[in-house]
Amino acid sequence: MTEGPNDLELRRRQFKAQMSTVHSRKQQAVCVRRACKRYGTKSNPYVILDGLNMTVPKGCIYGLLGASGCGKTTLLHCIVGRKRLNSGEIWVLGGRPGSRGSGVPGPRVGYMPQEVALYGEFTIRETLKYFGWISNMTTEQVESKVDFFIKFLMLPDADRQVKNLSGGQQRRVSLAATLLHEPELLILDEPTVGVDPLLRNNIWSHLVEITKHGRTTVIITTHYIDETRQAHLIGLMRGGYFLAEESPERLISQFGAESLEDVFLKLSVIQNMGKRRRSSILQSVTDTIQVPALSVGAVNEAAVLDDEVGEISGEFGDNVSMSSRTGRVSIAPEPNAAVPPELPPEDEPETSFKDYLKIVKKNHMRALIWKNFLWMWRNIPIMMFIIGLPVGQIILFCWSIGHDPLGIKLSVVNNEIDYPNEFCHENLGCNSTRLSCIYLDYVTQNYSLDVKYYQTEAEARNTVEKGNSWAMMVVPHNFSDSLRSRLDNGRDVPQWDLVTSTIGIYADKSNENIATFLTRDLLFGFESFFSKFLTSCDIDSKIASLPIRWEKPLYGYENPDFTDFAAPGVILTIIFFMAVALTSGAMLMERNEGILERSLVNGINGTEILFSQVITQFVVMLGQTIMVLLFAFVIFQLTQEGSWVLVFILTLLAGICGMCFGFVVSCVCDNERSATYLALGSFLPIVMLCGIIWPIEAMNDYLRFVSYVLPLTQATDSLRCILARGWSISNPVVYNGFISLLVWNAVFLAISILILKFKKG
Repeated sequence: MTEGPNDLELRRRQFKAQMSTVHSRKQQAVCVRRACKRYGTKSNPYVILDGLNMTVPKGCIYGLLGASGCGKTTLLHCIVGRKRLNSGEIWVLGGRPGSRGSGVPGPRVGYMPQEVALYGEFTIRETLKYFGWISNMTTEQVESKVDFFIKFLMLPDADRQVKNLSGGQQRRVSLAATLLHEPELLILDEPTVGVDPLLRNNIWSHLVEITKHGRTTVIITTHYIDETRQAHLIGLMRGGYFLAEESPERLISQFGAESLEDVFLKLSVIQNMGKRRRSSILQSVTDTIQVPALSVGAVNEAAVLDDEVGEISGEFGDNVSMSSRTGRVSIAPEPNAAVPPELPPEDEPETSFKDYLKIVKKNHMRALIWKNFLWMWRNIPIMMFIIGLPVGQIILFCWSIGHDPLGIKLSVVNNEIDYPNEFCHENLGCNSTRLSCIYLDYVTQNYSLDVKYYQTEAEARNTVEKGNSWAMMVVPHNFSDSLRSRLDNGRDVPQWDLVTSTIGIYADKSNENIATFLTRDLLFGFESFFSKFLTSCDIDSKIASLPIRWEKPLYGYENPDFTDFAAPGVILTIIFFMAVALTSGAMLMERNEGILERSLVNGINGTEILFSQVITQFVVMLGQTIMVLLFAFVIFQLTQEGSWVLVFILTLLAGICGMCFGFVVSCVCDNERSATYLALGSFLPIVMLCGIIWPIEAMNDYLRFVSYVLPLTQATDSLRCILARGWSISNPVVYNGFISLLVWNAVFLAISILILKFKKG
């Protein structure tokens, strides 16, 4: 239902009469006095709001108009408490934004941003339910208004997902979410963009209706300047300054214009008349416009614009450059006084000790947790990938890391045989004449060396130099006889027998791991082969062994496995960084789509956002942890000698620590790219310095000190002691890992909360 021209004129007269009786500042919805804000943007280094004196009475529709980039949205962010003024004061609904009990940010304000700022996976009904719950509405109250908004805003079925709507329909859903809880102050940033004229008229009629009885105040910005003729007051902004603040009829009458666009153009020209030289375009515009004489005080000569902001641009005309060293003035009528009176002190509500302990609200946590789980349910393929990715990583680790290499190529020149006419094969016995052949057969069968024979040393060396073999072995002509001479003569063995009983190895040690395994196989293989040879000759095999005896290990196995050594650190690292990626990704997605900012304006605080993410991400991390431990210790049978409870809890704590670090990343970074750089930049130091792949004892002294305070260092040692040694929580090494993770969790959470609290754009 719309008002006729006579009804609208009557409303304006009543409003002016009401304004004449307003004396107390507390009866005004919004007051901005001498506002100054500097805020960087991509297009402009700074948006400067200077000398703004703005008053929005209760029950008023206030149209905030100006070209793109003049500071309208920045001013609105200051009003709702999401940006700070460098100087000046803002009074909103009887208090300063952000003060205790002001309700701003909070349910007393309804804010519709320029962007859609909605979850595309949610339906219209679910979207309204989320914002209704935030505003402490019941489900029944939300449902009772769904049909109204569907009809009023001409929306499709309420169970249609937002991502399947057109751009105009999405903006209408955004408007419905703002109007849903009937706030005292409505702040609408260009709500009618992309809306057809009939619906635009319905929206304005609704705004006029809800402000009739003074319970609702509306501040609206729009591209369509003439539609604000239905507003009670309009403020014209340009370059961060107010050109005028008056009712539409009075401005049109005062300037003798036909429309508000003409008024704005005339005010823009007047603002730039203080320059000495004009461009030809500006001169022609000025000559065709009759500038009215302004009353004394209409021109605020103290407010001087910088050169780069003095242009007619944006929605109201083509860019007209007016660069000059001479400043331009701001036209802002000050009918009351040159210096506005001070705002009254706000009434601080009485608070008890319990109020300080209430860091979260039940309805907010309910809405946030429901929203997070609903998003997961609507993105099942993504969630399956997130849960399955750590499982794939642990499978790859168990299959690829810590196993003995197979097929290490060894080039052999055996001078005991006439190669290629003879083949190196003989059974082991005390009278064997070719012990070198028996030794090579033994290491080939038991250590999986790939032995290939060559006739000359030059041929064998060439294979190593070309990278086709890892080592060259040269066996002397009378190796077997000389070896027996060593055994028979003892200390009296001739010098030449010592030389000819020695096998020469020329290895490629460019790959240290391969070289180490090759050395191990040849040495251990010879020791085992020679012991068997002595046994065949009825000689005690201990003669061939080193005078050191390795008894049964107190912990671990006789043949240590690098997989068991690296597994604790790898498991913790996988869970830690998966939590970092998941949490920072979810938070940045909400921020970049505007959902986080909108939720904060609606009264949700940073602590509630963090705790809701902790709860929902914990469920995901729980599934990841169970799957990783199941594959590592049940399917791949990695060493596990300790308590399953301790292993599970420590792994979960590492995941929570990664989640909290993800909060810090998302709070510090503004986009996914910088978050990725920060996460990757922290990955390598943690892997290298936390004792995951190399012992801490081998590090530089200074790095060792740094390593001890990193999040996963103590935890890796703790988990390694639980798995390999079976130690309990009473051991200092074990409980230090738990304490370290708990401390880092608290540190990361505190940093995140502080950044969310004080970082307001």
